[in-house]
Amino acid sequence: MSHAPDDHSATRFVIDARGHRLDLRPGAPDRGAHLMGILNTTPDSFSDGGQFITVDAAVSRTAEMLSEGASIIDIGGESTRPGADPVGEQEEMDRVVPVIRAIAERFPDAVLSIDTYKPSVADAALDAGAHIVNDVTGLRQFPEMADVAATYGAPVILMHSAGAPGHLTERPDYEDLEADVFDTLRTAIHRAQEAGVAHILTDPGFGFGKSVAENLQLVNRIDRLLDLGYPVLAGISRKSAIGKLLGTDASPVPTGKRLYGTLGATAVALLRGATVIRTHDVRPTAEFLRTMHATLNS
Repeated sequence: MSHAPDDHSATRFVIDARGHRLDLRPGAPDRGAHLMGILNTTPDSFSDGGQFITVDAAVSRTAEMLSEGASIIDIGGESTRPGADPVGEQEEMDRVVPVIRAIAERFPDAVLSIDTYKPSVADAALDAGAHIVNDVTGLRQFPEMADVAATYGAPVILMHSAGAPGHLTERPDYEDLEADVFDTLRTAIHRAQEAGVAHILTDPGFGFGKSVAENLQLVNRIDRLLDLGYPVLAGISRKSAIGKLLGTDASPVPTGKRLYGTLGATAVALLRGATVIRTHDVRPTAEFLRTMHATLNS
């Protein structure tokens, strides 16, 4: 069963994404979760690099994902895959801002998230029409990201990771994994609150600096993460941990064959209370979610 927030914190689970209302309460009666479709405007992302680098291709892919059931589109201009080259601020803005403008104009009801850790990129993206900031460093790299979000009245997604960009998938030595994740996210939440950010989501950072077992452990502990008092996003889609689980460390299954493994871990995330699911595969995930939600509520 989903872990529901208590009455005192329930208002934190219905967020205002710059005029777009998102009900992210675990166990909300109308849906099991919101789907966040991944749109990478990068030439080198681990799964779909180079496919959506033009505005026309990005808009077309957005139309497809919205029709398949996505309610949030997460737009990123810098890959976080192992070994990816860093991207300068201007180049990242050149990749994402025209896409965001075009999507916001074509699909005014869509909620757009900018996947960046750079405040200047977030500022430009929000000015172009984005609604949410998704920071994979959880404000560690640039705490002033919270000020940018607060200025625009944008929610922030705070993901747990360790290390600097370019090394986010490298595993550090944890004395206590869960304590590290929760303490890091508490610190990020405090920073966001002090800056005046009104709406916050957390993300345990599946695939970022954890072993296969540790990634799965965190999915199974999402109900504990909800005790921080904020909605939880699960970003499991096609990650290398799924590939290694279904294959081996030395020979993981290819990204295109990780859907069923992704959905298996996603089922646990949903049952533990995650209410945003970030995915490359919107249609099958939407069908899976619809069936699961209907069954649990039958």
